[in-house]
Amino acid sequence: MGTSVRRAGGAGLAGLLLAAGAVGCSKGEESPAMTPAAAVAKAATNAETVTSLRYRMTGQVPEQGRIKADAEMRLKPTVAMSMKMTVPAQGTDQAVEMRLVGKAMYLNGGAEAAKEMDGKSWIKFDLSGTGAGKELDQLGSASPQAQQNPAAESTFLTGAKDTKKVGTETVDGVSTTHYKGTATVDELVKAMKEQDKGKDATLREGREKSLAQYEKLGIDKLTMDMWIDGENHTKRFRLRGDGTKGPLDMTITFLGFNEPVKVTAPPAADTADLAEMMKDAGAE
Repeated sequence: MGTSVRRAGGAGLAGLLLAAGAVGCSKGEESPAMTPAAAVAKAATNAETVTSLRYRMTGQVPEQGRIKADAEMRLKPTVAMSMKMTVPAQGTDQAVEMRLVGKAMYLNGGAEAAKEMDGKSWIKFDLSGTGAGKELDQLGSASPQAQQNPAAESTFLTGAKDTKKVGTETVDGVSTTHYKGTATVDELVKAMKEQDKGKDATLREGREKSLAQYEKLGIDKLTMDMWIDGENHTKRFRLRGDGTKGPLDMTITFLGFNEPVKVTAPPAADTADLAEMMKDAGAE
């Protein structure tokens, strides 16, 4: 498999690093009697009921540089995702598309990748296979993020002990209240473990995977900003941190939630199976 395939894969999948949060598009502000901690906790509770979401993501990811993406994801009854991303740091504005359907992930690396796969545009690998971890490494070190629950991360601000109200701001035409706080990853691990007692398994697993990935990137502390709308949903969420593999600074703006999301696998005739490609390469 050529370098261009690996780079495209790493860029597309690393974009899932920070996909997260509950969403809302209503106008208005939260109750003035609500404390910052209570407002953040209420939004986190609402995040637990999210079954699907659409979002826009911009910022910087360790090892990948600046990225921007649009995505939609279904969390229940089964997980599925579709994301289109551009990575200017890779020297091209061509969009990379990723789809997650059941236990299979598909990555479209564009025309350059197709040249190395007999004209096929898509790469497929089975996340349930015994060689899944090795195949994921071929596509980029941040690729396990593709399996994370994006409804989990905006709840992390509930683990901060210094949460404060910054002010009121309009985000995409929606009136919101801006909150901010900081916490170490260790503090978040402890806080989420306590909060997750008796909680939905999908949300719990999503939090665990996200925090494990931050540790893998060498990030010790996170600065979190949350913009909450008048119905106590997160409209925007920002995460910042410094890791051993580079800076993290991602902003996610949520565009819709609990809407129908349908993601289908690409045509088989236009798809190359990564596991089969690796077997063939080993046989040569």
